[in-house]
Amino acid sequence: MSPNNGSNVHSRDLGVMGMVKLKDAPKVKSRTRKVGVAVTAAASVAGMAFAATPATAAGTAAADISIVYGASYYKGTATWSNRSVGIDASFKASNCRRVYARAFAGSTSLDFKSSSTWCNRSGPADFTLIADVVGGSDNIWVYMTDENQKYLDGQTCYRAGYCIDGLH
Repeated sequence: MSPNNGSNVHSRDLGVMGMVKLKDAPKVKSRTRKVGVAVTAAASVAGMAFAATPATAAGTAAADISIVYGASYYKGTATWSNRSVGIDASFKASNCRRVYARAFAGSTSLDFKSSSTWCNRSGPADFTLIADVVGGSDNIWVYMTDENQKYLDGQTCYRAGYCIDGLH
């Protein structure tokens, strides 16, 4: 029997090695497939959990709006969704007043809406602001003017769930 240096392998040695490989190959493949399937399944579940997190968080963000100027007010809730901000609020105009709402992503304006001018009346004044960018809007500016569009009072509200008086 000559020494095996990798270049001259005897047929008898190949037969033994070949038998072992053939005999154990299906078990190894089977175990590899099982581990691969388990890892793939775990990664898929983790991926779904991470992918769902931003959408869930976006749907739950809300901030309370309260703008009061004399006997006039605009009070309600801003709710952030993935690509929009809904404002559900009550408006009371003493004399003539108008309400405006603007959605931003950082300092970039995304959408702008306003009520008509209301004079000595009250009722619901809801808005839906479009925020069709990745991540949606992170802040809105809501404010009240008189009939000549003179700024009276307002708030900047953030997706994090709070509002600050004025424009920030």
